[in-house]
Amino acid sequence: MSTDQNKFQAIISHCKEYGFVFQSSEIYDGLSAVYDYGQYGAELKKNIKDYWWKSMTQLHEDIVGIDAAIFMHPTTWKASGHVDNFSDPMIDNKDSNKRYRVDHLIEGHAETLSPEAGEALLAQMDELLKENDFAGLKTLIEENKIKCSVSGTVNWTEVRQFNLMFSTQLGSVTDEASEIYLRPETAQGIFVNFLNVQKTGRMKIPFGIAQIGKAFRNEIVARQFIFRMREFEQMEMQFFIRPGTQKEWYEKWKEERLQWHLSLGTDPAKYHFKDHIKLAHYADAAVDIEYEFPFGFKEVEGIHSRTDFDLKQHQEFSKKKLQYFDTEINQNYVPYVIETSIGLDRMFLLTICNAYEEQDLSTPEKADSRVVLKLPAKLSPIKLAIFPLTKKDGLPELAKELMNECKPFFHCYYEEKDSIGKRYRRQDAIGTPFCITIDHQTKEDGTVTIRHRDSMEQERIPLSEVRNLVLNKIV
Repeated sequence: MSTDQNKFQAIISHCKEYGFVFQSSEIYDGLSAVYDYGQYGAELKKNIKDYWWKSMTQLHEDIVGIDAAIFMHPTTWKASGHVDNFSDPMIDNKDSNKRYRVDHLIEGHAETLSPEAGEALLAQMDELLKENDFAGLKTLIEENKIKCSVSGTVNWTEVRQFNLMFSTQLGSVTDEASEIYLRPETAQGIFVNFLNVQKTGRMKIPFGIAQIGKAFRNEIVARQFIFRMREFEQMEMQFFIRPGTQKEWYEKWKEERLQWHLSLGTDPAKYHFKDHIKLAHYADAAVDIEYEFPFGFKEVEGIHSRTDFDLKQHQEFSKKKLQYFDTEINQNYVPYVIETSIGLDRMFLLTICNAYEEQDLSTPEKADSRVVLKLPAKLSPIKLAIFPLTKKDGLPELAKELMNECKPFFHCYYEEKDSIGKRYRRQDAIGTPFCITIDHQTKEDGTVTIRHRDSMEQERIPLSEVRNLVLNKIV
């Protein structure tokens, strides 16, 4: 349960200072738990999306992608159970009128305890949540003297449920408008299109449908920067299988998804699986892949065995058959589903946290330091920075030629201002893996200096090899 809040605050500051993440509507004092991605953040986010999309739809012959609308028929959410079940237990402090999600309140208190006491408290909480024992949860809070962070008192209301869906009106005249919802997850867009994709794609079970898209949840307690937001993106895949095979596919996708995370070079010790104690109403097995953020181990991705709940519910509410005829066994059935669901914004935060380093490079003769983002080269917003040593003697022209040669293949950055050292430091801070310096020797023998971000080592290579060297590192 170790945390490093100083590092986390430094990461948040770094994200703003270097154009990764800004507070939404900041000039109007911002909007709570809503963020904008800056010029480098947007690139990093897109690269993460592309890497996931490729791993799902290009490297798997049995998975295709769709892009379903955010707005869906309101009966969708009745069928899925979100209207009746998509809620969190909340509690209010009577003195401050501040509202808390019960699990977040207890988790926050557990972090102040010893590891053993904290784990025992969380185990009690999990059991009470599993039984929906709201009275027991309030007693647990009171017995542990868990205080409101504003009032400092333990004067609590009863625990009650709060629905997390945003509603809005569809129609031009309010009196005639229908109430619809901003989707709280992207999965239902896949389920209602199951037959459309299966038939038009001539798909045979087992097969998957992947999607990346925005989702919206009216989080009462949104915290920890972009970890928990009201508007966020999900990367989800629903894998349709024959009933009775769900256990083996569940285990397969657990391992495959963990390997995807590790393929980005993250220390395996930073990850672990956490099985759900309380299963969702649609699941017969569920596990979270958790990563050790500076604020502790938290969920990044969930793998769920959803049984045939979703398709059966939509079949019942729509009165349309959502079945598959399996020619191998000569049988009609409603497929079972294994879901993999990863939060894109959480993966972005994980990537930044994992890459961020503050390094002391001081020597007895000189004090020196740098902040570096050791991003995987394939995810870095800028792949190559190109620097002419001076602004004269034809060096900028040579640098521009290299820039024009490389930019159709990957993102490049050109800069001729300040010393080479300062330019290196700026690129370190945004995670650029390679910097090229064009100098007077380039004019003589056609070589350039390439500087490697992580080691800071420099070497001379032929100018003609630069493009292919970078391409080989970012595939």
